[in-house]
Amino acid sequence: MARTSAGRSSLSRAVDLLDAFDSNSVFLTATDIAQRTGSPVSTTHRLLGELTSLGLLERAPDRTYRLGARIWEWSARSPGAAGLRAAALPHLQKVHHAVRQHAQIGILSGRDVLFIERLSAPDAVVNYSVIGQRLPALASSSGLVQLAWLPEREQEAALAGGLQQFTSMTVTDPAQIRRRLAEIRRTGHVVNDGFLHTAARGIAVPLRGHQDDLLGALSVIVPNDAAPALPYVTLLQTAAAAIARDYAALTSGRDVHRS
Repeated sequence: MARTSAGRSSLSRAVDLLDAFDSNSVFLTATDIAQRTGSPVSTTHRLLGELTSLGLLERAPDRTYRLGARIWEWSARSPGAAGLRAAALPHLQKVHHAVRQHAQIGILSGRDVLFIERLSAPDAVVNYSVIGQRLPALASSSGLVQLAWLPEREQEAALAGGLQQFTSMTVTDPAQIRRRLAEIRRTGHVVNDGFLHTAARGIAVPLRGHQDDLLGALSVIVPNDAAPALPYVTLLQTAAAAIARDYAALTSGRDVHRS
């Protein structure tokens, strides 16, 4: 693997270039990308040319770049996230129809939760999650409900990375978070009132495989009002059990029975 003068591989720098794009920056110029990644302009231009020739980026007539179709092809072939999404989608639609707000699937990725599907009503409450984008796991209901099932050393590694305060209701004290994780593991769900936005409430349950392995999280984002959380929790747990059943059937090659 070729190394740059700074000791980093060309592949590592290419990944940095791809990571420069997000939901708020779909189109970027070479200068934008160089500034975001801290790469020399000459290196940026060279890597942009290579990534474009491989179909990982596309160049528009106005000389801006966007992520290429080949990346989406790879994503669609990913056995983990794609398989989970396929098994979950019919049940996610039922949850969304019931709550008429936001219903989503997220998977842990380092200290973040990556959202692989989201269904939203046009007039739903504010929701910061975006398909293909991340949120800090410690501030997200989808992240906390998964962290609760990780080994203690992995929980401590997540806590050691620093905690971001989004609202006055965001819990950032490590001791409080440890207690919350223990409670989440005991009850099997989490309710976050105003953690990311004061108007929004996140409610999540884990998605478990047939061998009790952690697959992801199923959650809803609803208005942060006085409505009881239990009906949402029951709805999510029922859907999560059906998703686990269908995911097991899908990954074993059996016919998936939809209820």
